[in-house]
Amino acid sequence: MIGNHGARTIAAAAIVLALFVSCGGGLEGPTPLANAHTSSASLARAVLAALAARDEATLLSLAVTEQEFREHVWPELPAARPERNLPHSYVWADLKQKSDATLRQTLARHGGQHYTLVRVTYGGETTRYESYLVHRETILVVQGASGGEQQVRLYGSTLEKSGSFKVFSYVVDD
Repeated sequence: MIGNHGARTIAAAAIVLALFVSCGGGLEGPTPLANAHTSSASLARAVLAALAARDEATLLSLAVTEQEFREHVWPELPAARPERNLPHSYVWADLKQKSDATLRQTLARHGGQHYTLVRVTYGGETTRYESYLVHRETILVVQGASGGEQQVRLYGSTLEKSGSFKVFSYVVDD
């Protein structure tokens, strides 16, 4: 039988544990990538569908969020090393600003276009980090309304982590 003191101790421990878990302090590590896809082709098809619908909100949801950048990406980047003295918020704000601006240009140019994905390739290198890969210069080979194949660059890099794929950034360097 537990006395009053023991019951209060257990209740206090339960409250502390509940607060710890609700504040994201669980032992499971970073939260999983939201709206991720199981292949680069599935991700590309989702981007193409959202572009055809001119759905900017969906396009933004397919890209790495600030929380995902902070929890999954930033800790393994060379810029995160203490001697670099760069806060993740500065790097994120710069990436986000450029990505959003390029996305607006992509929507203006390709929004409403109905493309059918043929395949996904990468024109740049793939960088391996401890827990993820970044595939650079994502190229979508698509069929347009005319039926001919063409290559389009609708987003720059693809993040691959634990079998999940997300747009790392909409920045396309031509």
